Amino acid sequence: MDCLPKSSEKSLRGLQPSFRHWTILDYSRAYNLKEITPRMVAERFIAAVHESSNPPSQMSFFIDYNAEDILRQADRSTLRYEQGNPISILDGIPIAIKDEIDCSPYPTTGGTKWLHKVRPCTGDASCVKCLRLCGAILVGKTNMHEIGAGTSGINPHYGATRNPYDISKIAGGSSSGSAAVVAAGLCPVALGVDGGGSVRMPAALCGVIGLKPTFGRIPHNGVLPFNWTVGMVGILAGTIEDAFIVYAAMNGQLPPDQPTRPKLYFPLLNPTKSISDVKMAKYAEWFNDCSDDIRTCCSQALDKLQEHYSWKIVEVTIPEIEVMRLAHYSTIGSECSTSLSSHLEKLKPEEIGWDARVALSVYGSFSSKEYIKAQKIRNRQMQFHMKIFAEADVIVSPTTGVTAYPIQDDASETGELDYINGAALVRYSIAGNFLGLPAVTVPVGYDKLGLPIGLQFIGQPWSEPTLIHIASAMQAICKPDYRKPEVFYNLLKKD
Repeated sequence: MDCLPKSSEKSLRGLQPSFRHWTILDYSRAYNLKEITPRMVAERFIAAVHESSNPPSQMSFFIDYNAEDILRQADRSTLRYEQGNPISILDGIPIAIKDEIDCSPYPTTGGTKWLHKVRPCTGDASCVKCLRLCGAILVGKTNMHEIGAGTSGINPHYGATRNPYDISKIAGGSSSGSAAVVAAGLCPVALGVDGGGSVRMPAALCGVIGLKPTFGRIPHNGVLPFNWTVGMVGILAGTIEDAFIVYAAMNGQLPPDQPTRPKLYFPLLNPTKSISDVKMAKYAEWFNDCSDDIRTCCSQALDKLQEHYSWKIVEVTIPEIEVMRLAHYSTIGSECSTSLSSHLEKLKPEEIGWDARVALSVYGSFSSKEYIKAQKIRNRQMQFHMKIFAEADVIVSPTTGVTAYPIQDDASETGELDYINGAALVRYSIAGNFLGLPAVTVPVGYDKLGLPIGLQFIGQPWSEPTLIHIASAMQAICKPDYRKPEVFYNLLKKD
């Protein structure tokens, strides 16, 4: 913990933030000082989930949560603190898990009504096991877009996850519930899976951190095999420090069948010891292909980085971005269709939402030749990007091309396929998945309606320490201007 800042109370500008999320360190300090217990936090969490699941908000945060199991975990954690023997800084911390990741005692539905029946959950995924061993309280399975095949986070079976900043707006997908529970204060951290921006998009729309590590950094055992070459477990958190703690915790012992990864390094997150001479690559034409509010906000955020740290912008061109997008779509669609093909033919049409049926129909139309061609494009794009990384430390862009948009009246029952907004949401996410690059989104402001805007940093493989450090610097600048969501639960409040 020595690499973390000593306090999250003040920003780089020395100002008290108008709003901030309770952090893992806040929970840990409160437990150690006996100001509150994990049992009390668990009781407040359960009450908040119950309240949020009913009118008027009907947030649809979770697909499943088990109050008895949550309280059982909390009681064990409380006892450890009473005995002065917490397992780790994560002991007693509520963490939510996207329903694409195995976590006992819950079935893993993938946002469907049928998948858990043909693929039962037999234990924790490797990443979840690491968190459980650290003493975290695993509080349930968060809502998601059905089979991850969409960007809105609207699920016809389990409800439309609503944005805590405006409940009439989408939370984003596919890790919608994970982003929303963090934004709403129910958990400091949640896990998602990112195959096409599915962690970073909802994180940006809900005003939280979204970290997608390098492909292969976090073990993938126990994650639904929707997209095995582009999907990656990611972290959604209220602060970059919390994302970093969970990232480090999940880098535990690898299963014996997994390849060896590069050594894990931890950055020193101290605003007074910032990395010097950072070069940020910006492709202006691509960067500016977003709404006016996003373009202005993200440009101003970059200006502040340059002003505070004297970091430099390197103007670059990223060739064939549209070709890469289509190749990624062919890849993720082919892999999803193949992984589910043996089950789909046995299903009745009404068992799958309308939007997922359309997506699967498109996915099933891709040929093996198209898939192989896409992999050749992948190699070519990696060469393009590595040339850019020879000149710059990171590539910078908005996280999404639009902010959260309204949930249509009938979408909660049918699902939604909005290709115009969907294309704008996914526009900046592709390289992180198709090339396996690490990426992080940081909230940097709001549009005219008060909806959050995220700025994304993309790094070369295994450069998470640099990304986390840069994200911390950006967060320190923006922190004084963070706003409290419309829906927010204060689990550490003093009675």
